Amino acid sequence: MMYTKILKLSKIASIMIVFFTLVSCASCNKNIESNNDTNSESNVDTESNVDTESKPATIDKFSLINGIGQKLLIGVAVSSYELSSDMTARALIKDQFNSIVAENCMKSEVIHPEENRYDWTEADKFVNFGVENNKFIIGHCLIWHSQLAPWFCVDENGNNVSAAVLKQRIKDHITTIMTRYKGKIKAWDVVNEAVIWTGVYRDSKFYQILGEEFVPYAFKCAHEADPDAELYYTDYQLYIPAKRATVLKLVQSIKDYPGAKIDGIGYQCHFYMDKPSVDELQTTIDALAATGCKVMATEFDLSALPMPDDVSGAGIEQASKYSDLYNPYPLSITDEAQTAWNVRIKSIFDVFLANPKTFTRVTVWGLTDKYSWKNNWPIPGRTDYATLFDRNYEPKEFTSTLMKN
Repeated sequence: MMYTKILKLSKIASIMIVFFTLVSCASCNKNIESNNDTNSESNVDTESNVDTESKPATIDKFSLINGIGQKLLIGVAVSSYELSSDMTARALIKDQFNSIVAENCMKSEVIHPEENRYDWTEADKFVNFGVENNKFIIGHCLIWHSQLAPWFCVDENGNNVSAAVLKQRIKDHITTIMTRYKGKIKAWDVVNEAVIWTGVYRDSKFYQILGEEFVPYAFKCAHEADPDAELYYTDYQLYIPAKRATVLKLVQSIKDYPGAKIDGIGYQCHFYMDKPSVDELQTTIDALAATGCKVMATEFDLSALPMPDDVSGAGIEQASKYSDLYNPYPLSITDEAQTAWNVRIKSIFDVFLANPKTFTRVTVWGLTDKYSWKNNWPIPGRTDYATLFDRNYEPKEFTSTLMKN
């Protein structure tokens, strides 16, 4: 496919450049490190190329790193499979994004499956890849009600533990993980999705046992574990006034809590073709920025598919029955639908880029359409087109415009 061909051509071109440079300037002490960087693109085993990969490498002068990446961080959620088993995906991550976030390998059910046992296998691979390739690494996520290790909030009989016990578990969990990656992971999604769309706190185990305090307490533990790390709260549907108002109060509660700090608010931008409007998006960014925190799109995707009426937001616990009505492009997206998608996503990014002082990052949730979680949510078996790269790892028309600085 084209991406693979570009990698090969990049290698050949680099060898030719080095050859002719040596012939014409044999007596010069010429620095050809950049050529060696390009030549290493064909070798995706980054562990043998630590020195040459101390700077982000790109396959082409037109890349997300060299384009929009000069204005803000452009990131992607990374899965263990993409790093270990899909070398084209691994190269695409390395070449195109200057920031990475752990998609699943740092969620508690994976990294801390039992109270006295941590599994660092996949998290270590993720962090090592990011360090070797000079990425801004974000840990995701320390406290979340979903994909929660079954033991975390209950005793041996399945009953909720006491407030004191849960606080100690939260502290141990956060401290152990953050200490291991201190100095490598620069930022953490500390608490994820504590509020529902109506503006009330989610009735999670954390909330049942500790009430609203579980949020600022987690931020206190995180700040103590790594005072230099940036700490974020992330949530979706922040364009809804009732939910946004509660999140703003939540942010203030962190600021007021002794020993806690918060640096950024992550807006999980799981967007649709009809919502939110660009005006709602700008209003949301303005409100979040007024807290003094950085604002960022921490989970961006744009579904090209219609949504069933019984589903809203991005809660993974929601599900709906399959219907061809909600899977209109099972084999490929039509030109008309792709054009409409390009227009819609441009209007969204125009808003992002119109706020350079406060809006600092876009992280795409899914490397390519093939790997997007939207293919199976909220209806399993659909074919969605929600990311910046298609199923052949090729940039979409709008993505190509982002690659040009």
